[in-house]
Amino acid sequence: MGKDQGMEKNIEKIKKKIRSIPDWPKKGVIFRDITPVLEDKKLFSLLINLLAKPFRKKKIDKIVGIDARGFILASALAFKLKTGLAIVRKKGKLPYKTIRKSYALEYATETIEMHEDSIKMVKKF
Repeated sequence: MGKDQGMEKNIEKIKKKIRSIPDWPKKGVIFRDITPVLEDKKLFSLLINLLAKPFRKKKIDKIVGIDARGFILASALAFKLKTGLAIVRKKGKLPYKTIRKSYALEYATETIEMHEDSIKMVKKF
């Protein structure tokens, strides 16, 4: 089995474990529940390894995780890649000065925020 075939097979294993929950949180929306993947120690490890693979040789300072499932994956990925972790939360949940962005979902409009000093520009010489 080739490298790409092995990766595709692993991706399929993960996809099969993700539950689709129709009409949640609102009628017409299909929620993708990743908790079965997180609960399976082999699949969770496989998922983090697959997510990390393209970035192993890159110089990455931080991973950004978005509230709330993103915290789980981003923190494990940051640990794997030995990077920092910046978090993005729903409006009003962070205690320090923030920057924000609003966006639309299929069923609502939300605003997310992160601390204004979480990401710093680095000058290249």
